[in-house]
Amino acid sequence: MTRWPPRTVIRRASGLRTMESALIRTGLGPVAGVDEAGRGACAGPLVVAACVLGPKPHRALEGLDDSKKLTERTREELFPVIQRLAAAWCIIEIPAAEVDSLGVHVANIEGMRRAVAGLHLSPGYVLTDGFRVPGLAAPSLPVIGGDASAACIAAASVLAKVSRDRTMVAMDDAIPGYGFAGHKGYSTAAHTEALGLLGPSHEHRMSYANVRSAMGGAAGAMYTAAVGAG
Repeated sequence: MTRWPPRTVIRRASGLRTMESALIRTGLGPVAGVDEAGRGACAGPLVVAACVLGPKPHRALEGLDDSKKLTERTREELFPVIQRLAAAWCIIEIPAAEVDSLGVHVANIEGMRRAVAGLHLSPGYVLTDGFRVPGLAAPSLPVIGGDASAACIAAASVLAKVSRDRTMVAMDDAIPGYGFAGHKGYSTAAHTEALGLLGPSHEHRMSYANVRSAMGGAAGAMYTAAVGAG
C-alpha cells in the first residue's frame, strides 16, 4: 500500500531548502510555497502569495527567512530578487468586504487556492504555511512555521508582506487619518484611537468585533461617506 505523502530521506540542504530538495529528489517537484499577510489585521486586504523557486539554491536568496523576522529594508530588497529568480510567482488580494463575506479563515484558504491556480507553472507539490488547503490541483502539506522552515514559503511570505505593506501605504494617502502607513491595518493603540474618533472606513473589516464597536456616530458616518464619495 502506497503512503501519501511518500516517505523521503531528508538530508541537510542549504538554508531552508531541505524540505523542497527532498520532495524534488522524490520526483514531486516543482514545489510551490504559499503564505499570507494581513490575516490578523482589521482593515485592508488579505494578501496571499504563491512562489516556486528554482531547483537549486541561489546566493542572492540566502537571506530568505520568515518575513516577520526580516527588516522592512531587507524585505524590500528581496522582493524584486524573488520575482526575478523564481520559476513562478503569483500575488492575489482579497478585499476587506470579501473577507467579511467569507470569514477570514475561509478567505485565507480561498486565497491560497487562487494564488496556486495563478502560477504559470503547475507545481507537483504545494507547501502551505500552517493550514491544510483542500481543493488544490496538486498534493499539498501544511507546514507549521513554514515560513521559517521552507524557502519557497519564506519567499511567498516576503511577496505577500511587501505587497500588502505597499497597499496599506497607498491606502493611507487615499484615506488619511487612520495611520494605515504605520500600523498597516492592525489593531494598535493608535489605530483604535482613530477608529473611535472617525468610525470605520470602507476599507475596514466590519465583521471584526473592534470595528463593529466603533460603528455608529455622526462623525464616523460622515467621514466614511465623504471618503467613499471622494
